Amino acid sequence: MIFTAELDTLAKGGMKVEFKDFHLNIKIRIFEFFLSNALSSMIFPFMAIYIAKYYGVKVAGMLLILNVFAGIVVKFIGGYVADHYGRKKSLMVAETLRLVAFVTMLLCNSPWYHSPFITFLMMTVNTICWGLSGPANEAMLIDVSKPEQRKLMYSIVYWSFNLSVGIGAIIGGFFFATHLFELMIALSLGAMVSTVLVVFFIQESYIRSQEQEEEASSHVIKLLNQYKLVFRDHLFVWFIVADTLLYSMELQLTNYIGVRLNEKIANQHFLFLQVDGVQALGLLRTENTILVLAFSILTVKLVRNYSDKTVLKVGLLMFTVGFGLMTYLTNMWMLVFVMVIATIGEMIRVPVEQSYLAAIPPEDARSSYMAVSTISVNLSMLIASLTITISGFLSSWLTTAIVTGVGLTGMFILYVIMDDLQNRTEKANMAKKENVALEG
Repeated sequence: MIFTAELDTLAKGGMKVEFKDFHLNIKIRIFEFFLSNALSSMIFPFMAIYIAKYYGVKVAGMLLILNVFAGIVVKFIGGYVADHYGRKKSLMVAETLRLVAFVTMLLCNSPWYHSPFITFLMMTVNTICWGLSGPANEAMLIDVSKPEQRKLMYSIVYWSFNLSVGIGAIIGGFFFATHLFELMIALSLGAMVSTVLVVFFIQESYIRSQEQEEEASSHVIKLLNQYKLVFRDHLFVWFIVADTLLYSMELQLTNYIGVRLNEKIANQHFLFLQVDGVQALGLLRTENTILVLAFSILTVKLVRNYSDKTVLKVGLLMFTVGFGLMTYLTNMWMLVFVMVIATIGEMIRVPVEQSYLAAIPPEDARSSYMAVSTISVNLSMLIASLTITISGFLSSWLTTAIVTGVGLTGMFILYVIMDDLQNRTEKANMAKKENVALEG
């Protein structure tokens, strides 16, 4: 969805930007991003099934919740560290620690030794590493890129993410249950490559001055005051609440839906394959990725003549119904069909939501708003993890009702604030036109 918007912008005659003009850091990060996501997607989306196998769904859900909380806390710490000690130092610590964690996971799932508990601890270490490296990665890309390069840069990052996830999902779906040790060898080798690239080839993009260090306390006070203003923007807060509830439905695919498929599908015939629950999950994730990559441009063109409010309403309904049905169905053909519905809903609603989100923040507080918006991902993960735990106490249909109810609640909130979102969007667009006219 992001890619289509960038293509339209680039095609309208903007400054010519080519990949070869990117800073070395960007080229390395794009390659490393693709490699690490492809390898991680072979293993980590299926780890909810792994943990549930050894500890049961109730305990698995609680463990995943702890993992999510660790990510939330470290994300804020990671931003502070990257701003005070440099991007490269943060990345070096994160990548080295991640390599140690992956090698430990490898040894704990080897033919000679097996420890699910240590494996979970290393999963948490990996989450901590993502929290530490994530802000540094994002900041570094901005540090070394020119404004006219960023559209192409983020487009490539977005597409590489979808491609890598698709590749990893299909490989993990077919080999996770039977060749986990071999997959972890590949994961560890990939982490070794990433560590070498960061330590020996990535260049530091930010060095903090002594003057900044002396004013750190005042910056903290200003930062806290800025976030107070952000949370007083009720329209933004309600938007983030709705986005959190809706995104949690999509994350159910690798949480509750994945665990349920593993329990209910043992050997089901689909096309020319005999698939189990893990393979079914891999196929569904790959289907979602392929649909997004292949049809996002076409989908945007088909709905461009309709109002944003109409498109958003239809997209929300398709998305919520699709993922809601997936929490209950176990027939592979029906799952594939409702995934098409859910993905189409996703493709047509997300661009509208992004345009609304972009119009909410005032220009002088945009970064603070965007920082808060990222919390929705962690909170969505928390909801998805909690669903696994409560599913151990409830029937399948009641769990489905709760998951669908969460999505419907998010949809209802957006319905209620939609007019206010539209009004703020129109005001923001009008202000932008006035600024352009004044500059002209």
